[in-house]
Amino acid sequence: MNQKKTRVAVLFGGQSGEHEVSLVSAQAVMDALDRAKYQVIPVGITKDGHWLSGPETMATLIAMADPARLPADVATSGLAESPTMTPASTTLPPTVVQLLLTDVDVVFPVLHGPMGEDGTIQGLLEVLGLPYVGCGVAASAVGMDKALMKAAFAAEGLPILPWVLVRRHEWQRDPQHVYTTIETQLTYPLFVKPANMGSSVGVSKAHDRATLEMALIEAARYDRRIVVEQGIDAREIEVSVLGNDEPETSIPGEVVPAGEWYDYQAKYLSGQSQIIIPAPIDEPLTQRLCTLARYAFTSIDGAGLARVDFLLDKTSHTPWLNEVNTMPGFTSVSMYAKMWSASGLEYATLLDRLIMFALERHAARHHA
Repeated sequence: MNQKKTRVAVLFGGQSGEHEVSLVSAQAVMDALDRAKYQVIPVGITKDGHWLSGPETMATLIAMADPARLPADVATSGLAESPTMTPASTTLPPTVVQLLLTDVDVVFPVLHGPMGEDGTIQGLLEVLGLPYVGCGVAASAVGMDKALMKAAFAAEGLPILPWVLVRRHEWQRDPQHVYTTIETQLTYPLFVKPANMGSSVGVSKAHDRATLEMALIEAARYDRRIVVEQGIDAREIEVSVLGNDEPETSIPGEVVPAGEWYDYQAKYLSGQSQIIIPAPIDEPLTQRLCTLARYAFTSIDGAGLARVDFLLDKTSHTPWLNEVNTMPGFTSVSMYAKMWSASGLEYATLLDRLIMFALERHAARHHA
């Protein structure tokens, strides 16, 4: 007797500035899921919030995407050429979303940024009673919000660089006071980031007051809360985390940005940044970073997966925790997967384990 296949809804697209990154990540996931084990159901969300399903879903979203924002390190010509997975494409009104999602065994949300990685989709899936891959509502929300994340890290005594929270309305009302506050507490250069955004969208580096003003203008386009961080001359080291209550860590990797820092252009478009796995660091530092990565993951009650990013001071070699990314880029050539591959866990097996952890966590939450 043939074993019943697990029905996996891969959820992608979304309404954030990381829509195009999500498409590439999701296609990689759908291509790698073993069809002998899984029935794959693509579920796409357009930039204006419409839900789609069916074999034409990816092609539809690709046609609507901004070509200039599609990552250069992955061939996009094959994105629309996915196997037939469900009957004809349909546009789903909100009342039908539940009917689609309750007909699956597990959901794999491959959504980056707000309205997908920030606990909103996770909350919907909780209401529907569905198992899903990745962090829960609280961890997703805290992991997306850089200010809340830093507060959680600080509460656990984890090493973070000095930072200042700027509220958009306060800055617009009295910019000189905000500039003075920042310059009193921090020194240039500074990194200015929307609190709720990923993939370096809206992030700028400020070297003086003039560039600080421009950076705040840019960040304020994306969020009402802005994080201003102390900049240092640092190496960028990352660690992948996998698991639920007893998370495992990969070997660390290092990103050498093509530009002055690892912005959206350097991450996805130029194809010039250098990835070094394993990172050229000694064993004691490797162990310290892996330990800190696990603490960072558990400090926000992480589940399933995350990529933990560090800044390693080039002079003092002090590691500073930068952020936890609860749904990192997920192609087979993304840092998260590449670090696991270098650690002996290949992409398809990684997907299997993530689905297993999703079902395990769902059962534990429902005392099954």
